[in-house]
Amino acid sequence: MELRSPLSIVAAMGIVALLLFGIHFLLGGFSPAEKSSSPPEVGISPSGEKYPIAPELAGIEGYINTSPPFTLSSLKGKVVIVDFWTYSCINCIRTQPYLNAWYDRYHAEGLEIIGVHTPEFDFEKKIDNVEAAVEKAGIRYPVVLDNAYATWNAYGNRYWPRKYLVDAEGFIRYDHIGEGGYEETEKMIQELLSERNEALMETGLVSPELGENTPAPTYGQNRTPELYFGYAFARAPLGNEEGYQPDATVDYSLPASPPPNLISLEGKWENHSDYMELAGEEGKIVLPYAAAQVNIVASGPGILIPSLDGIAQSPIEVGEETLYTIIGGETHASHTLTMDINGKGFRIYTFTFG
Repeated sequence: MELRSPLSIVAAMGIVALLLFGIHFLLGGFSPAEKSSSPPEVGISPSGEKYPIAPELAGIEGYINTSPPFTLSSLKGKVVIVDFWTYSCINCIRTQPYLNAWYDRYHAEGLEIIGVHTPEFDFEKKIDNVEAAVEKAGIRYPVVLDNAYATWNAYGNRYWPRKYLVDAEGFIRYDHIGEGGYEETEKMIQELLSERNEALMETGLVSPELGENTPAPTYGQNRTPELYFGYAFARAPLGNEEGYQPDATVDYSLPASPPPNLISLEGKWENHSDYMELAGEEGKIVLPYAAAQVNIVASGPGILIPSLDGIAQSPIEVGEETLYTIIGGETHASHTLTMDINGKGFRIYTFTFG
């Protein structure tokens, strides 16, 4: 692995972040956020080299798998992964098995992980929801709720997921935006643990079993970007001529030819800042897209009846506020998805693709 020069790491981090933002925004490798942020402070490590100092946790509103107060400084002498995530993010979900595997493999050797849960949507601020997601994902390391984005901003972060690797002296030695880079990240974990304990015997890289369970992302083939239903989050217009109408209930009519890569609606829908809610008993969503998999973040009550290119699929009952896979597949292609929805009060936040 080619390491960045210590004297140029801060500049390199900024350049790499800008390049990755452009690439991954187009390819869908992570979810970017628009929250304000500032870069971490730079310090001189005991070796005399310059690295960013890992900021302390700030503004934490909840603790899972640990007792408050819980601080990063209490882990000094350990190698720490600070992982920014949110539980309905598909990129975070696909990264989680690797984090779990690293924790199992290296925790006894001095690795700690802190999951900093910074919500994208309001429902992700609820600790009960996050606790359920932590249990479902099999997360055993500490998770803290960063609902006000205080820790997020302290790190100058803008993306889900993002991993910062902190050495035993408290300096950020590596960070990775989005999915992928698992082999490189694990090599850095091993390197920093070896610095901490020269007696560490390095194990192999990510196990074949884990690789089979978590396929490498193929976002380069996706042509449809993540699409948001909330008017404050939207980066593209609706396919309907009625468009977004903030805080209004709109009776939408499907266009004669729903445009590709845009959301088109039918029925009465309430426009909210981060979601749309079905105001009548029935509604419809049509999306011509190009990808292999289609997911939604939604909540019920509601029954969703999807059809793909006119062929009916199995109905999906939507209840808790989470991510639902609507179309699962491995072949990237162009299709038209139609979703008939029954259930007044059904809420939908976003489409994500794989």
